[in-house]
Amino acid sequence: MADRRGLKLLGFIFATVTIAVMFTTTMVVKGYADGAYSLEAEQLAIR
Repeated sequence: MADRRGLKLLGFIFATVTIAVMFTTTMVVKGYADGAYSLEAEQLAIR
C-alpha cells in the first residue's frame, strides 16, 4: 500500500497540471473571444 506522503505528492502534481491546463484553456478561449485568433485561414497578398 502506498504511503500518505507519496499520495499527497502525486495529488499535488496532478492538481498543478490540472490548474495549468485550465489556465491555458482559459487564455486560448479568451483569445478567440477577443479576436486575437481566427479559425479561418487568411490569404496573404503577394506583390
